[in-house]
Order: sequence, then structure tokens, then C-alpha cells
Amino acid sequence: MSEVRSSDDVEFDSEVPVLIVGAGAAGLIAALTLSEAGIEPVVIERDAVPSGSTALSAGLIPAAGTRFQAQQGIEDSARLFADDIARKAHGEADTKLVRAAAENAGRTVEWLADSFALPFEVITDFNYPGHSAHRMHGLPSRTGAELIDRLRGAAEAREIPILTGRVCDTLFADEDGFIEGVEIDARGARETIGCGALVLACNGYGGNADLVRRFIPEMGDALYFGHPGNQGDALLWGEALGARLGSLSGYQGHGSVATPHNILITWAAIMEGGFQVNREGRRFANEARGYSEAAAEVLRQPGGIAFDIFDARIAAIARQFEDFKTAEKAGAVISADGIAALAARVGVPVDALQAEVDAIDIGKPDRHGRVIEKKLAAPYCAIKVTGALFHTQGGLAIDANARVLQKNGRPFPNLFAAGGAAVGVSGAQASGYLSGNGLLTATVFGRIAGTSAAKL
Repeated sequence: MSEVRSSDDVEFDSEVPVLIVGAGAAGLIAALTLSEAGIEPVVIERDAVPSGSTALSAGLIPAAGTRFQAQQGIEDSARLFADDIARKAHGEADTKLVRAAAENAGRTVEWLADSFALPFEVITDFNYPGHSAHRMHGLPSRTGAELIDRLRGAAEAREIPILTGRVCDTLFADEDGFIEGVEIDARGARETIGCGALVLACNGYGGNADLVRRFIPEMGDALYFGHPGNQGDALLWGEALGARLGSLSGYQGHGSVATPHNILITWAAIMEGGFQVNREGRRFANEARGYSEAAAEVLRQPGGIAFDIFDARIAAIARQFEDFKTAEKAGAVISADGIAALAARVGVPVDALQAEVDAIDIGKPDRHGRVIEKKLAAPYCAIKVTGALFHTQGGLAIDANARVLQKNGRPFPNLFAAGGAAVGVSGAQASGYLSGNGLLTATVFGRIAGTSAAKL
């Protein structure tokens, strides 16, 4: 149970300058930043091998004005990026956090490339909803597993201690909110660690069904596709400390998880000219608005399922993602030479599906307001999908220096947060999530938290 106790009369078993809870992208980047500043942090991780939500993602970091974009002839800027974030979030996101994220993303990506040899490249085959330019930076495999493995390797190369198999469940604070240290469960043994500063990078509360039903009731019964360790520890500690909380109803969902296979299907299958239909063979939304808001739309359909409809051309684009290739190997991708045969294979009315294909008028808004630029052609493909909750976007309120704020707006003396532990830049609605916002804030504010903690 996550709790906060008084630090009075506590004698710690050991002391470290900076303690980091969580070895996902945010925590490891904070640790690497501190190490470069000459400070040896210690990272606590509940898993045997660091993974977190990062490993479950596509590992794509949106960033503007990078040399990787310049090499592709892509014009972009931090200001344009910030405008895209703010617009997608309906103006609900903290302006200072949006600006900090947009301005530091490019620097963070280039730092990771230059200091730790992460081979980023910009995805140009398609663009994600809401982005005004191609700015998704990914690694060769297009997986978060590769990103977390490379970050872990960089931390190990710098000999940063990562204490795996440890669960931090207690914070010790004085009456002024100074965090003196923590207590951890180390495989059944209890251990206390004192610290000069604490960075919470332990993600959100998507794995805590009670908190999800409390703050995001529309996703209370949805498939949870995130890391099981996301139990809301940071949120619960924040409530106990009297921290300011923000955008707790915000989350990143996804409307395209192959079922029953539970494999993420890239939204490229939709954005390149594909669309979704329900069991009645009818489209039900403007898919171009984004994959996050699509989760609830899909769950509102009969049986909580839908079918991604696309073609072989789109499938070839989607194969750059390992998840899609895995879905093909698992038999999740259904193919047919004609619409009638495809409808029969997936079990939707032929007339309805054919009508949806025929209704596409290239370059013109359809009845849902979407403009599709390319017509589907045989052979056709389909995947049965459901909507899922990936991770929460609300959390501890922070300032632009990643310092956790008290209810009165003042920062705690030595407490920082990044990634899912902190409030994101998506506002309070699923529709406010701009593709990549999760890793954007994890990487950028992980680095900022490390820099700020080093100054103490």
C-alpha cells in the first residue's frame, strides 16, 4: 500500500543523493542526466528487468526542429509543435508545460542520439493525427522494447545502480514536505533509503481498476493494455502529501487492439485510407480524429468490437511495425480478393460493407467529416479489434522544472515527477491526446527532472 509517514526518528539503512522510482524511459533518462552531471543516482524498479509502459509502446518520440527532420527536408518548429499539442488538448493543457515539452523534445532526441548512440530516424511513410509535420522519431524496430533496452544499456554502461525486484511503498516526509527517504519491499525484506531528492517516474494508475472507475468511468470495463505495475502509487502519495493533482480524467486509449490476440495494430492501417466498421458493417466515427478517442467509440459499438478495413498497400506500410508482423503471424489479419469475400470471412453484412467502400469520395468530406485521399483496392484486409486503455494522462501537477507542486502552487522542496506520474499535456479528455504525448513527456520531463534534481 502506498503511504506517506513522518520522517521523525527514522534511521535509514543507506543514503543516496538522488533516488528515482521507476526504470521506464522517464526514470532512466533522469538517471542518465544526473550521471552526466557527476551525481550517482539510484533507481528502484519493481520488475526483474526494466520495461514499464515504454516497452509496450511503439517507442516513437515526437520532436520538432531536429537534424533528423532536416535530413529529410522536413520543415518544423517548436512553436508549430506546441500549437499542435495545445489545439489537440482543446486548450486544457498547462501552457508552460506544453512550451517546455515542445522546445526540449528536439534537444532530448539529439542528446540521446549523440550521447548514447540511439539511431533515430523520422517516420515519413505516413503522418499521425494532429501533427502538422512528420516528427515521429523512432528506432529501427519501431518498438518501445528497443528503446527501453538501449536506455537500460546506456545506464549500465555508466554503472548506474538499478535495484530491480524492489517495490517502493512508503515515503518519509517532514512537516514541510521535504522527502527524507523511502521504504522498499526487497523480495520480502524491508529496507529504508534516505535521499537528498526524489524523482517519481513510476507511471500512472491505469492498472488500478478502482482508480480507473473513480476517475475515468467510461473506461472502467475496458481492456487494460498497459503495464500492470501502474497502480497509481504517485497519485496516492500525492494525495497523502497534499500535492496538487491535474487532468485525472485524461488518458490515452487506443481503438485498434486485435482481439482476442491482444496485439496493438498501428493506426497507420487507418490513416493511410483504411476505416473501421462495427458488426453491422457500418462506419461509426471520424477515424482521423485520433486513436485515443477511438477507444471509447469502439467500445460503444455492439459487443465492444470493430473491424479495421484496409488493403494490401496499407498492410505493406504497416509492416514496418513489429506488432503488425506479429499480428499477421498470429492470424489476426484476414485477407480476401473481394469485399463480398472479406465480409463473409469477418461476419458482417456484405451490402453494408460494400456500401461503405462505395461511399468513399476521394478528397471530399464524408458523412463523418473525414477526407480520405486514397481508395482501397483488392486484395482487401480486415482485423477484428477492440478499444483499450493504455495509460493515464493525469497525475501530480508539476512546473516547467518538473518540480511537484503543493495545493498552494508552491513546489515541494525536493520532489520531482515525470512520465505517467506527472500530469501530461493532453488535458482532461481522451480526445486531447496527441500521438506520442506519452513518450514526449516521459523523455523531456525525465531529462528536466534529472537536471533540476542535480541542482540541489
